[in-house]
Amino acid sequence: MHDERLKEFLKPLVLSDSQLQEAYKRFCNEIRKGLSAREHEQADTKCYVTYVQDLPTGNEVGKYLALDLGGTNFRVLLVTLKGHHEAVVESEIYAVPKDIMLGPGEELFDHIAQCLATFVEGHKVASEHLPLGFTFSFPCVQLGLTKALLVRWTKGFQCSGVEQEDVGRLLKEAIARRGDLEIHVMAILNDTTGTLMSCAHRNPECHIGVIIGTGCNACYVEKVDQVELLEPEYKVNNRYVLINTEWGAFGDGGLLDFIRTDYDKEIDKKSLNAGTQIFEKMISGMYLGELVRLILLEALKRNLIFVLSQNKSAFITKLSGECECFETSMISEIEADVFPEFKKTREIIKQLFGIEKASVEDCQKLRYICECVSQRAASLVGVGLSGLINKIEEPKVVVGVDGSVYRFHPKFDAYMRATMKKLVKDNVEFDLMLSEDGSGRGAALVAAVASRGN
Repeated sequence: MHDERLKEFLKPLVLSDSQLQEAYKRFCNEIRKGLSAREHEQADTKCYVTYVQDLPTGNEVGKYLALDLGGTNFRVLLVTLKGHHEAVVESEIYAVPKDIMLGPGEELFDHIAQCLATFVEGHKVASEHLPLGFTFSFPCVQLGLTKALLVRWTKGFQCSGVEQEDVGRLLKEAIARRGDLEIHVMAILNDTTGTLMSCAHRNPECHIGVIIGTGCNACYVEKVDQVELLEPEYKVNNRYVLINTEWGAFGDGGLLDFIRTDYDKEIDKKSLNAGTQIFEKMISGMYLGELVRLILLEALKRNLIFVLSQNKSAFITKLSGECECFETSMISEIEADVFPEFKKTREIIKQLFGIEKASVEDCQKLRYICECVSQRAASLVGVGLSGLINKIEEPKVVVGVDGSVYRFHPKFDAYMRATMKKLVKDNVEFDLMLSEDGSGRGAALVAAVASRGN
């Protein structure tokens, strides 16, 4: 595909090495500010303390429950830890209906408690006293292991009466209202912490957890003396503490404006949380399909794609307005497709525009648009991960990764590594590992590690 006009049109999405270096420098400075007592308020990346200070040894044993809420579905898990880095996981997925996502907070927590009751009954553990780890994947300020205040809803949730409240308390109250559950909430954690714990359970060199799914965030292991906001008593017997960076908010103060496009601004403007989570909106699954739709629409208007088609105006109408017809999963399918057959790409084009057999050239153009969007997303994740790896100062750092975008996109891993090779210090070895049942198993491990201290 050598269409110079299309290449020129997509140039704003292709990050140069000097732009990557600049983003890297700005990111590292935000992390430094997030950890500092004096500049914390001004930092985009708040670097919240998680109060998780022990990584799993792999020798943990016992039965633990885990709850994992981070999107339109949530999971309940029963995790049996068997020592020797082994765990048996049984889980069920429950839906969160749209009206509950937007209704009163109490109804959301009652719904969760109801599903929890159904689960323990079904798995015949209702009579056992089980410690529970609760993965709650929204920006929170932790005030302790079981106390976390929701800063703001993201990812399409807007339940009233939860922001600025302690989600640990709301869950405990919902469990108590039922009166039929013997469950002890031992820890509230973010899904990135869960991913890190889960991967560290299998590989002790794992010091970073990152999620690239509906949302995007990372946490990492930091030395306690670097964390000015950690109370002194947590520094006495521990050298480390996990930090939830909340890096999705990087750029909220304008630091990414030098690489943002009009499409990014459009997506932000139409979102439920305009002006926030700017970095996340350039990376995560909730927005990538929509980015491709906006770019494709503009390419159609400029006659850069489907040039020979008769009903161009019908295509433009189809892609206009509030249609969220280009799904993020389509990007993965198009980039995994085989040249020159383009079987999947042609199906998608037919589904979108009714074109019976799109030309190879148009398939290549659509793929190039997708590549520009996903490569930029992966490069930005690479920027953030490089900053954290270099900060950790270990000879080898493994990054535990979870999330649908990373899992299903055929080249995301390779795109990330390409950027990381440019930015990670030469004397540091790094690797990426896919988290198996990430944030669920991780929540159980945090509960296990916390029970160990009791």
